[in-house]
Amino acid sequence: MKSTYSVTRAQAKLPGLIRESALAPVSITRHNETVAYIVSREQMEAITETLELMATPAAVEALRASQEGLVAYTPLDEIDTD
Repeated sequence: MKSTYSVTRAQAKLPGLIRESALAPVSITRHNETVAYIVSREQMEAITETLELMATPAAVEALRASQEGLVAYTPLDEIDTD
């Protein structure tokens, strides 16, 4: 569940919010409007990786082909490395 804090409350509770962000994003609001999020490092890395993939046309096409079942995969133990 996402938690929401005002800027003032967030400033007072920052260490706890950082710990909380390991479980789910934390929303920071000003005048009842979200102005920022605190997310864990792992979540941010996943978001960044996804954005990088989506910006690469070849990667997008490979993902689409995989989702459509147009790609055949070979288990690693069946690949001859000699």
